[in-house]
Amino acid sequence: MAQALEMPKVSLTYSSGQREMPVLGMGTAADPFDEAATKTAILGAINLGYRHFDTALPYRSEKPLGEAISEALARGLIGSREELFITSKLWIADNHGNLVITALKNSLSCKPGRSSFPIPKDELLPMDFKSVWAAMEECQRLGLTKTIGVCNFSCKKLNDLLALAKIPPSVNQVEMSPVWQQKKLRELCKAKGIVLTAYSPLGAKGTRWGTNAVMDNEVLNEIAKAHGKTVAQVKYLIPNQGTNIWNEKFTGNIDVGYALISILRKLIPAS
Repeated sequence: MAQALEMPKVSLTYSSGQREMPVLGMGTAADPFDEAATKTAILGAINLGYRHFDTALPYRSEKPLGEAISEALARGLIGSREELFITSKLWIADNHGNLVITALKNSLSCKPGRSSFPIPKDELLPMDFKSVWAAMEECQRLGLTKTIGVCNFSCKKLNDLLALAKIPPSVNQVEMSPVWQQKKLRELCKAKGIVLTAYSPLGAKGTRWGTNAVMDNEVLNEIAKAHGKTVAQVKYLIPNQGTNIWNEKFTGNIDVGYALISILRKLIPAS
């Protein structure tokens, strides 16, 4: 198997201490989900050089991710847990100030939680951003997490949050790709020192939530063919001023990932 390469990183402004996040991550939301295949894919990714993994309660991948990390340590693929950057998320059902810390502790111990979807109508309530974010800030103060951020926040929601936050979010993770470039949000995040992370940067083709618009894009395919590259490699040569979560099907992406890490090492100076 290929020798692991070092992944370039980006600094997180509002984290505890001087934290850095690898610019390319592996998403673990699979459709359909297979626990054993997920663990195997994560181990393969670690062996290649991936050090950033994205998970969440509804993905059901927190447990196989934890098991893969333990095995990677035992096999000497990594020297310590500190080498990895793990992102998880607060699920909708836990978006209440009094539930945040418990939800994070459950994620850290891989305890199952309630993640039904769609949410029952009688449980739909306006979100109390102030109490929820205060609890998120407390998680960082307590050392339960090194960094806090948000997911799927628009410019308006992000500005509303920044108006009340004592610790601003370090990251905003949103869907972003060549066909959905999020220009206004990119500009706002850059101005506020927030790293914008793209999920499904290749469109998540083949999933229930995905689109073929990226991988089947005529222009991207013409560029790829002309240069002897894949569409995925061409996409990652497009500047996006943030990081990417490789949230696509595992098969094939692990192989091309090694080439992408090599490309990124040339494009992004070491921090």
